[in-house]
Amino acid sequence: MTHNLLTDIPGVRVGHAHDAALASGVTAVLFDDPAVASVAIHGGAPGTRDTALLDPEMTVPGVNGLVLSGGSAFGLDAAGGVMAWLRQQGRGFLVGRTRIPIVPGAILFDLHNGGDKNWDRMPPYWDLGYRAATAAAGGAFTLGSVGAGLGATTANLKGGLGSASALTQAGFTVAALVVVNALGQATVGSGPHWWAAPFERGDEFGALGWPLAFPDDALAVRTKGDAPENTTLAIVVTDAALTKAQAKRLAVMAHDGFAHALRPTHAALDGDIVFAAATGRIVKDATERNLTELGTLAADCVARAIARGLFEATALPFAGALPSWRDRFGSVVPPRPLDEA
Repeated sequence: MTHNLLTDIPGVRVGHAHDAALASGVTAVLFDDPAVASVAIHGGAPGTRDTALLDPEMTVPGVNGLVLSGGSAFGLDAAGGVMAWLRQQGRGFLVGRTRIPIVPGAILFDLHNGGDKNWDRMPPYWDLGYRAATAAAGGAFTLGSVGAGLGATTANLKGGLGSASALTQAGFTVAALVVVNALGQATVGSGPHWWAAPFERGDEFGALGWPLAFPDDALAVRTKGDAPENTTLAIVVTDAALTKAQAKRLAVMAHDGFAHALRPTHAALDGDIVFAAATGRIVKDATERNLTELGTLAADCVARAIARGLFEATALPFAGALPSWRDRFGSVVPPRPLDEA
C-alpha cells in the first residue's frame, strides 16, 4: 500500500515531536538497516551535524537515521537524542565493542516565529529528538505544521512539512520529505497557485493547475528579509542499491525540486540542503538511465512535497503570525480547463 509519503520506501520510519508553546520541533527519519547516504548543500547559510562523513570518499558506509530540526544551531542537539534512542536499541556503527549510531542532521531558523524560546539551562531539542525517534513508524504520518515543520514559515505563508513519492519505469521507488522554511515563496505572486503546479499528481495540493493569467507580480522577488532566518531541508530516499557517489548525484539532482517550487531559492540567506539515502532493498543494477530517472523524479517529489507542506499547514496561534494557505485561499475553486471554458 502506498501513501504518497517517504514511508512508501520499505524499511523507512518517520517520527515527529514538537512543542506547541515553543513553536518548534523535530522530525526523525530512521532506517531499519543502515542506508547508504550522501548530501548536497546549496544554500549559503547551512546548519548541519556530521555531514562531512557523507562525502563519497569518507569511511562510514551507511547511516542509521537523519534528523531535521527547528531551533537554529540549538536544534543540532536533536541528533543526540536520536542517537541515544538508537543506542538503546543496539544499533550503530561498530567500533571495537561499541556501537555508535550515525545520525547526520540539519536545522532551520524558527526562533522569531512567536513561540516561547526562553528555555532554562538546556535547550529542549535533545529531548525532542529522543521523542521523535521513539515515535518513528512506518505507514502514514501527518503533514503540515508538525515536527520540524511546526514553526516553519515562508515569505508570505505559513510553512510546513510535506512528502511525496513516485515509481520509476524500472520499478524503483523514490520519495521525499521536505521541511519548508523558505526565504521566498511557493505560490505565484499574490495568487493561490503553486510554482510546483506542473508536477502535481492528482489533487495532492488542490489541483489548481497554472493560473489562466499570471498575476502582474508573478515574477516579483519577495523574501522574508535580509537575515539568515530561513532554510528548506529535504530528505530523499530510494529503494535502489546506490553507491555513496550515486547517492551524492541523487541529492544534487533533487535540489532542482527547490527551484521548481520556490522563488527564490539557494540564496546567501538560505541553508538549503538535500540528504539522499538508498536502502538497497531492490538488488539490481541501476543503469545510468535509471539513475537519471531517479534523480528527475526525486526533484519532482521534492517540488510536490514543498507544495503539500504548505497546503496542509496551519497558522501558528500568535499575534502577527503568517496565515496558512488554507486561511488565505481555502475557498478557491479550481479553474476549468481551457478547452471547457
